[in-house]
Amino acid sequence: MLDPTVPPLAVDDRGNTLVVFLRGAEGTPPGDAPLPAALVALWHADRVLMVFDRFRQGWELPGGRVEEGETPRRAATRELLEESGQRPDGPLRFVGYAGFVLAPDRRAEYAALFAGRTTRLRDFRATEEIAAVRWWDLREVLPARVQPLDAHLARLTREPPSGPSRRPRG
Repeated sequence: MLDPTVPPLAVDDRGNTLVVFLRGAEGTPPGDAPLPAALVALWHADRVLMVFDRFRQGWELPGGRVEEGETPRRAATRELLEESGQRPDGPLRFVGYAGFVLAPDRRAEYAALFAGRTTRLRDFRATEEIAAVRWWDLREVLPARVQPLDAHLARLTREPPSGPSRRPRG
């Protein structure tokens, strides 16, 4: 449930908050708010792909609007290719639903979060929306701000290391 009174998982400088992350079945999205977006954490070795959005002036996960008649999975695949030129080695893995309360009007909505891996890096061409891509190890400093909501979500998609089974919080 999207409850703006619950302490947030992450907050950005615009006042947007990640209030909940729901793991579960891809086919049963939450029904208490719209699901207009899909995001992708694409991993290459131990680095996740981040794109630099010209309009928001920050690094974020590839993703965007789910178009009419499109599934969130299809939107995630399309947005990944459009924004970065990258493709996963196999089908994207559904991770969960990120619940946001967005500023300034405190609008509640969800985004479907997917993850994948790639071993082949493809060429990137800058677009009107995306200026650059980087493969980020989640610790290094990037040359501009990293969106804290996206950084938190990227961490949730990181596969546990080999050895004892561990599950990221979320």
